[in-house]
Amino acid sequence: MTQSNETWQPEVDEIRRREQLAYGMGGPENIARQHAGGKLTVRERIAALVDPGSFAEFGTLAGKAEYDEEGNLVSFRPANFVAGMARIAGRRVVVGGDDFTVRGGAADAAIAGKQVYAERMARELKVPIVRLVDGTGGGGSVRTQGTQGHTYIPANPGWDTVIANLSEVPVVAAALGSVAGLGAARVVTSHFSIMVKGTSQVFVAGPPVVEAGMGETVTKEELGGWEIHWRNGVVDNLAESEEDAFAQIRRFLSYLPQNAWEQPARSEPNDDPKRRDEWLIGAIPKNRRRPYRVRQIIASVFDRDSFFEIGAGWGQSVVTGFARLDGYPVGVLANDPYHYGGGLTAQGSEKLARFVDLCDTFHLPCVNLADQPGFVIGTWGEKQATIRKGALALAAVFQARVPWVTIILRRLYGVAGAGHANTAGLNLRYAWPSADWGSLPLEGGIEAAYKRDLAAAEDPDALRAELMAKLGAVRSPLRTAHAFGVEHLIDPRETRPILCDWVEQAYAVERHQLGPRLRGHRP
Repeated sequence: MTQSNETWQPEVDEIRRREQLAYGMGGPENIARQHAGGKLTVRERIAALVDPGSFAEFGTLAGKAEYDEEGNLVSFRPANFVAGMARIAGRRVVVGGDDFTVRGGAADAAIAGKQVYAERMARELKVPIVRLVDGTGGGGSVRTQGTQGHTYIPANPGWDTVIANLSEVPVVAAALGSVAGLGAARVVTSHFSIMVKGTSQVFVAGPPVVEAGMGETVTKEELGGWEIHWRNGVVDNLAESEEDAFAQIRRFLSYLPQNAWEQPARSEPNDDPKRRDEWLIGAIPKNRRRPYRVRQIIASVFDRDSFFEIGAGWGQSVVTGFARLDGYPVGVLANDPYHYGGGLTAQGSEKLARFVDLCDTFHLPCVNLADQPGFVIGTWGEKQATIRKGALALAAVFQARVPWVTIILRRLYGVAGAGHANTAGLNLRYAWPSADWGSLPLEGGIEAAYKRDLAAAEDPDALRAELMAKLGAVRSPLRTAHAFGVEHLIDPRETRPILCDWVEQAYAVERHQLGPRLRGHRP
């Protein structure tokens, strides 16, 4: 074919030139300041997170361009939000991040449009979205209002899509700098949030606004550092560095499907499904007052090195995370007797509800290693609104449709103990010989039920001991099994083989329940 002497090469060259201007972000001085703060630029972050060479950007040329009277480009400042499609471990994702080198990550040029476009892309293409948040990401500063010549009624662009995504695709958010306002809301409105120790903070408003509005003078770290938000549940996990944050994001996504219409992918099994660890026979002390390390039991029961804990810094009486059984991803819940004896606190209740919703949304069968002595009692527990938060946790458990199995390690008491599973459904549960259950523990229940008798007794201690011996005789789980009050009593060493057999059937059942849940996800 004959090629014309006139081509579009000059126009293509101009596109490439302007792309190079965009790749320059906020300029060498601002990039150097970003690096001096121990932080990567947004483009370096994306490159470190995704598979090499997989990032396909959209909206590269969005920004603020100025022209002279002849139409020549005088200056160009790119929008401070970089986004596109990429792959993580070969799977498609949408990734978008704030560019703090351009106006500190505040709204500029087409940033709002790019953020909304990224959210819509994730929803319509049904792929996970990863937000790398570094700034406010909101409506800009009052300087912007002065330039525009007017203010506006607040609105969160595309927030309907942000909320809808929670019920349809995995959403991950990392706070990678000082994150305020809408940026902070974007971090917490996710399935998995993470911040970097020492270099990221999260707050509703930063120190200058707090000082002006509340008369409180604080540093960024005092206001919204990791010591606050890793321990109160604003973020799920803490990273030692940005590279660590990206590694945790990749690992989190490896347990999840692309969307709510799919099941998680099974990985190549790397552990014997029939493995029986002998030490489990003595894992639970016979002295009911002695605690034990539940994470050691988790490591023994699930595929080796497969447990990924979520939310270790808060609600610490409840342990939550992902693991694998014979290669199949599952959700893991457990109680940690080193914190409030494993009792359900207000924070623990919120943590449990959020995690159960996550597993139910993305079809991960749940394994509950239960040792629940009940809601934490006393004035502290009441002041924390434990019963209201606990009712939320029970609602999440009873609304979950995903296959569920409970391994009763030790205690199940009271209303909180009754939330070990949806007991109105199929009670698929296995109890260890250390199991102990009832409406109240005998140690406290006797004091309540026999208060008058003990008060009137000549020797209250002798009567108390007599009652403990009498009622303790029916405490054995064997008695409950005789009444078909528990379905299986097992040798603890059989736990892993039983679960590895169960998980295949659980995935087969859940295959018929795919798609978003009708109730939506509670953020």
